[in-house]
Amino acid sequence: MIIGKNLSEIKESLPSGSKLVAVSKTKPVEVILEAYNSGHKIFGENKVQELVQKYEALPKDIEWHFIGHLQTNKVKYIAPFVSLIHGIDSLKVLKAVDKEAAKNARLVPCLLQFHIARENTKFGFSVEEAIDMLESESFASLKNISVAGVMGMATFTENVIQIRNEFRTLKEIFEQLKQKFFFNKPEFKEISMGMSDDYHIAAEEGSTIVRIGSKIFGVR
Repeated sequence: MIIGKNLSEIKESLPSGSKLVAVSKTKPVEVILEAYNSGHKIFGENKVQELVQKYEALPKDIEWHFIGHLQTNKVKYIAPFVSLIHGIDSLKVLKAVDKEAAKNARLVPCLLQFHIARENTKFGFSVEEAIDMLESESFASLKNISVAGVMGMATFTENVIQIRNEFRTLKEIFEQLKQKFFFNKPEFKEISMGMSDDYHIAAEEGSTIVRIGSKIFGVR
C-alpha cells in the first residue's frame, strides 16, 4: 500500500484544514481505487473525457476536481457532477459553467485562475481583468456558479524565493478580492496552489488546497 503510505505522509505534513487533491490524470482506475481504499476521496483530472470515464467507473462518493484548462464546449460533460473547477480564466468559461449548472439544477463552485508565473505558457487572469469581470453586469447575472476562491501555478524553477513570492502574490490577490467583492461570502475561502515539487512552500504561504500527483502515484 505504497500509495496509502504516500497519502498519509503528505497529509501529515500539511497544515490542518488544508485539502489534498490527488492528481490522478493518466492513472488507471485500479490505481485510483487503491488510493480510494486507503481512505482518500478527492481526486483531480485535467482532461474532460478522462474525468467522465473515471467518474462513471468509480465510486460515487468521490469528490472530483477539474484542474485543467476548460473549453466551453466541454463544460456540459462535467457540470452534472464536478465538485470544484480550478481553472476559470475567462468570463466566457464562467458563463458556460453557469448555463450548464442551471440545466442540472446545481450551484457549481469555481476558482478564478491567476497568472502569477513568469512564464507565458500558463493561463489566468490578471488582477485588473478579474476586477473588471467581477464588477460587470454579466458576472452579476450568473446564478449557478459560486466563486470559491483563487488558483495559480508558480514558475517551474528551482528558485525558491521566486516560487515563494509568486505564491505570496496569489495570497495577496485572494485578500484583495475577499475585501472588495466577497467580504460577506464564507464560500470564498480557497487558495489552490502548490504541486508535488513546491507544495511545502505553498502551504507555508497560505494554500488551502494542494494538487499532488507524482508524490502520491510515482512519476508517470
